[in-house]
Amino acid sequence: MLQIGPLQLATPLMLAPIAGYCDLAFRQVCREQGGLGLACTDLLSPQGLLRGTATSLDLAMTNDLDRPVGMQLYGSDPAIMADGARWARDHGASLVDINMGCPVDKVTKKDGGSKLLCDPSRAESIVAAVVAAVGDTLPVTAKLRLGWLDCEPVARWLAPRLVQAGAAMITIHGRTTQQKFTGVVNHDGIREVVEAVKAVSPSTPVIGNGDVTEPEHVLLMMQRTGCDGVMIGRGALSTPWIFRDAAALLRGEACPAPPSLDEILAIIKRYFDLMLRYRDERYAMYQIRRRVSWFAKRLPPSKRWREAIRTAPDPAAVYDALARFREIALSHERATEQNFALEA
Repeated sequence: MLQIGPLQLATPLMLAPIAGYCDLAFRQVCREQGGLGLACTDLLSPQGLLRGTATSLDLAMTNDLDRPVGMQLYGSDPAIMADGARWARDHGASLVDINMGCPVDKVTKKDGGSKLLCDPSRAESIVAAVVAAVGDTLPVTAKLRLGWLDCEPVARWLAPRLVQAGAAMITIHGRTTQQKFTGVVNHDGIREVVEAVKAVSPSTPVIGNGDVTEPEHVLLMMQRTGCDGVMIGRGALSTPWIFRDAAALLRGEACPAPPSLDEILAIIKRYFDLMLRYRDERYAMYQIRRRVSWFAKRLPPSKRWREAIRTAPDPAAVYDALARFREIALSHERATEQNFALEA
């Protein structure tokens, strides 16, 4: 278990707020596999929440099955961030997370996300304002990168200041903004942040994030960095059951057997069902087309099947492709064998 202020998690494993991917349907699918302690929404604009824009409200959608849930806000104005935190508190958030790690231009050009690492005083002010707004009712946390530039790892001294400003947990992605998503995660950099935070507040949890694509990577992250838990992002997109497997390893148990082909196809179908239920056909079709390559990473090779999903004109065609995976995959294998025979 993991304690974040007054909030207790069943496991120290978290689903990262991946922009464009962490909708309610996917969060629920991950929860249903087991082992997930906390899931976070996509990045939320406080202005969008306060204006009630459709996009922001869709991204913030939650329900009673989606607990505990973190709502992650991004922005640079302490007062607006505080108002956004109040909105999150009143609309189902279990905690409010402040994004100080997103390296995407459309966020950093507005001085939000990891650009806050370049303005430590503003970062502290945002944490203090959000804590003053909601800190007596739910935890306020912050997610950082190591720094803006590779040569300036500011998180190791900024993170303790954010804790002193009221942050109940720090999540640290082991890359800089300069790296974006290239290179490998810096475990030493994460360890330095862990040690710095523990020096001022031993009970404040620090969560490691980055390059966790297998359950064994969770143990490696915790052993190398001393972090209290692990946040998993892209590793969950192809393997929603990674939290189940990692939780077993943390309990000292053997990793469960991987899902069968039929079980994986059932998970994909479940996700598509939930997208149709929670959103609409247009959204569901868009998401299944862009995510099929992620899901297919844990399936036998089948380019023809992936194309059948990507070119499906409607939900019925998606369901048909899911039901006929073996037939479509086998036809692909036969075509490949015939091509080899002709070349020979």
